[in-house]
Amino acid sequence: MIQLELIKIGNSIGAILPPEALARLRVDAGDVVYLTDLPYGYRITGYDPAAQPMSAAERVMKKRRAALRELG
Repeated sequence: MIQLELIKIGNSIGAILPPEALARLRVDAGDVVYLTDLPYGYRITGYDPAAQPMSAAERVMKKRRAALRELG
């Protein structure tokens, strides 16, 4: 389990994600994360669950450009 610290940012509250959580979510400063409402709580993800499948493929192609070149 990872503990998150909540801090006040203007009129909002922000959560501080530790480096291991950022790595697991594959996000960094400036990225967007998504909070999905589930019957037993919430799920936080680094991808938009409503996104088109092609946009997910484009993100992978952008992130793994060197590996894709080696395959081609």
